[in-house]
Amino acid sequence: MTSNTYTAQYLVESPLPGDHVADVMAGEQSCGTFTRVKGETSDLRLRARAAVTDVNLVSVHDAPSLPNASLERKRSKGPWNRYRVTIEFPIDNVGVNLATLAATVSGNLYDLGETTGMLLERLYLPSSYRKQYEMPRVGVQGTRELTGVKTGPLIGTIIKPNVGLSAEQTAQLVQQLCNAGVDFIKDDEICANPKHAPLSERVPAVMSIIRNHQERTGRHVMMAFNISDEVDAMRRHADFVQKEGGSCVMVSLNSCGMSAVQTLRRHSSLAIHGHRNGFGAFSRHPVLGMAFQAYQTLWRLAGVDHMHVHGLQGKFSQSDSEVTESARDCLTPLAEGLDDIVMPAFSSGQWAGTVPLTYSVAGENLMFMAGGGILAHPEGAAAGVTSIRQAWDAARKGMDLDEYAKSAPELAAALRFFGTS
Repeated sequence: MTSNTYTAQYLVESPLPGDHVADVMAGEQSCGTFTRVKGETSDLRLRARAAVTDVNLVSVHDAPSLPNASLERKRSKGPWNRYRVTIEFPIDNVGVNLATLAATVSGNLYDLGETTGMLLERLYLPSSYRKQYEMPRVGVQGTRELTGVKTGPLIGTIIKPNVGLSAEQTAQLVQQLCNAGVDFIKDDEICANPKHAPLSERVPAVMSIIRNHQERTGRHVMMAFNISDEVDAMRRHADFVQKEGGSCVMVSLNSCGMSAVQTLRRHSSLAIHGHRNGFGAFSRHPVLGMAFQAYQTLWRLAGVDHMHVHGLQGKFSQSDSEVTESARDCLTPLAEGLDDIVMPAFSSGQWAGTVPLTYSVAGENLMFMAGGGILAHPEGAAAGVTSIRQAWDAARKGMDLDEYAKSAPELAAALRFFGTS
């Protein structure tokens, strides 16, 4: 990779030779098509064609992972080889254009007639190019400054029930959670602007509680209001949240789109909490879609401040190793010499019992969000928060949770309740 190119790495499956498939990929996503055409001169190809820099055989399989009518028509037979392919693309083909960058590295490649699998694994950008895109306005350090949590994890939760509560009921729950000692609260991804609790009512009701709490305690609880919508509405919602003293908004990234998030980032100084719901459609098949490193790279170019990574030993399908690697991706600068890291948000089935593993593999520079792990604690939300803080203290001291719980009744209750539920 040079200052004039960016690099994408793929896992590709095909019955055809790897060098041939890689050459097709490079041509299709730059200046070529299935045959050389008039105007595609050698000089043009030298300037604009993507270059294959590496092709390695990874594994061999007896059957294709995905159907391919083109290969079936040609009666192609196996074996089906999986290759790791690296391609360098000219920056000048794209310019500073996130939508076109995404279309280039993850567009028609998924439909190629030569392949039965295509996974974009990684995306690498030169510093000079990355700097031309949006940066996090708040990021990790700003989130810590706003909440006053200088070290350790931010303990957060999600509004539950996730839909159905009125604006007033939501505010009452936020009051309980503020009193319980959380650092961060967020709406659920499926609750944005519902009839029973529109943002026009919910934001003032909730922010009145948060402002009063801050006046009493000096602590600002960050509330991520879900403003997912069409772009003009999101700008209006963000302005409203900021007017009421809020510090964060949440966006369902895949539903709203990169251009909408870019526009929101340029419009608002609030922290953008990026929710990745729908990411499984990109990632769950081992040779189809997009791995998290590439995915979060594109969204960080749009300017998000926080990224969901799911949780360890959680309720969703991702392996612990995938969650851990995702968190590390968020905390890795996208290019050398930059401070553009974003806060990884752990959630999904988290409670005190998942803290030790989280601490051991991911450290403490993260959000640790527990919905049921706080709100369903048998002794109430405050005990739920306390149990999680006790678990973090135990992890720091290298103590077993059961041993620590002998002098920590909230943790003991959590272990009894969630450990058998």
